[in-house]
Amino acid sequence: MKYKAIIFDMDGTIISTENMWQAATQNILDIYASHLDQDKKEEIKVYLKGLALYESCKYIQKHSLQDVSVEEILEEKARQAHHLYASQGLSFIPHFEAFHAKVKDCNLKHAIATNATQETVDKTLTMLPLRNFFAEHIYNVDMVNRVCKPKPDIFLHAAKNIDVAPELCIVIEDSAHGIKAAKAAGMYCIAINTGKDRHLLGEADEIVDCYTEIDLDKLLQRIQS
Repeated sequence: MKYKAIIFDMDGTIISTENMWQAATQNILDIYASHLDQDKKEEIKVYLKGLALYESCKYIQKHSLQDVSVEEILEEKARQAHHLYASQGLSFIPHFEAFHAKVKDCNLKHAIATNATQETVDKTLTMLPLRNFFAEHIYNVDMVNRVCKPKPDIFLHAAKNIDVAPELCIVIEDSAHGIKAAKAAGMYCIAINTGKDRHLLGEADEIVDCYTEIDLDKLLQRIQS
């Protein structure tokens, strides 16, 4: 049966923000977990990549020796990341716009399903015209009670709202947590290696380094056969 939709992750898949969030995570670890050596901090940063903001801050709190709440860490991490948004600017991942045009030409429904909070999505919308690409179909973790990837809830929520069965959806992701969520939702998953960490993406159905490597026509023909 032919696929009918593509569901995109946002950070690191559509927009180039991963370096900003990694920098914010490093700063937060320096503030709240300064007793850890840098090797341990790097290990934590790898694990947190692609995890929702609330869950990542909860994880950092467990490693902190300070009397600090998850919400305090969350507010500070979001503040730092959003400051980097403003100072460095946001841009689309290379070739996303051309690929999205092909998605439309193939009459595939499309949506965003992100671990980002509503606050971060709103901030992003002030800087990039995501509505021009996805209209109202931008779904974030706050819409599923903060049940984040690697659980499948946000992908299932997106599929339901675009009225496509999960097994007829293709997901494009850049993180291990997102890939696990897509597979748990019963969706075909293409990993895009924007973070240059291919070794973390092995659970995807296929891995590409760039949108130009996705042959959508060939993929859809193969699915139909």
